Amino acid sequence: MKTKLTLIYAICSAATLYWATAAAPQIPQPAKGSDEFEQMKSLVGTWTGNADLGQGPIEMTVKYRLLAGGTVLEERCFPDSPMEMVTMFYDKGGKLAMTHYCVLGNRPAMTLKSSDGKTLSFDFDASCGINTKTEMHMHAMSLRFDDSDTITTTCKSLANGQEQESHACTLKRVKS
Repeated sequence: MKTKLTLIYAICSAATLYWATAAAPQIPQPAKGSDEFEQMKSLVGTWTGNADLGQGPIEMTVKYRLLAGGTVLEERCFPDSPMEMVTMFYDKGGKLAMTHYCVLGNRPAMTLKSSDGKTLSFDFDASCGINTKTEMHMHAMSLRFDDSDTITTTCKSLANGQEQESHACTLKRVKS
């Protein structure tokens, strides 16, 4: 009996040692993103400021977080409110792109039009299926990195094919 218990103990110990030292499945590291996507990653955190959406200034909170192994940056505007909107930034064919899930019920997509190291400018990607002549939507966006704790965004929208007045919004990083 003592021999059987010793054998069982030895087998259990060997099995435990094997499972404890066995390599966990390796998740491949994502390739480095475009320079612009890597710059966008610096936004992770919470930002606040005042925005004028055409009816006077309102307080705005924006939260950024990385998802999908660092390959997608999520932006949440007006989080946890009926006005909440989500924008996902990602590389598409090696170039920064975004899809905006809007309170208007549509999802315009944009691709990077230009970058000068300080400002990223996005323009409408017609492949998203929005009718630009009849459907109100965000059509372009710029994001300026004023300093490590200050950004300014400007969105251009179209309604019935006509450009609407744009308002810049300056946001400050919330320090924890």
